[in-house]
Amino acid sequence: MIYRLVWQTTMVAHFLVIAYIALGGFLAWWRPRLIWPHLALCAWGLVQLAGLVECPLTALENWGRARAGERGLLPGGFIDTYIEGAVYPEAYVWHVRLAVVAVVLVSWAGLVIGIRRRRGRPARTTGTSAAPEQRASR
Repeated sequence: MIYRLVWQTTMVAHFLVIAYIALGGFLAWWRPRLIWPHLALCAWGLVQLAGLVECPLTALENWGRARAGERGLLPGGFIDTYIEGAVYPEAYVWHVRLAVVAVVLVSWAGLVIGIRRRRGRPARTTGTSAAPEQRASR
């Protein structure tokens, strides 16, 4: 039972990581500090696409599945098992990858534009236009 919980929790974490890679740049519009983990995960995603290392979440999920007596993920890992063919047809793999890259780049461009606008904007006030000493003399 615990091994089933391990692989299912890992599967959910994997979905969240992939969603954050695709959409995390938009969260950074709200909280600019969120761009740093987003950049790190995007870099990790590129390493994964290049096939340089195995994803530790895939390894953990396969470990939990094996201990629970379940079949492991397909050789392509998480995306091949849960997303390709289920969310979009396998024939559109590169189209979807390019669309995700475009979404990420748009989110980064929006972040840069937002930061530049904030820097050019005057500081917020309390809603009154008079300085405290001017209000006291009224």
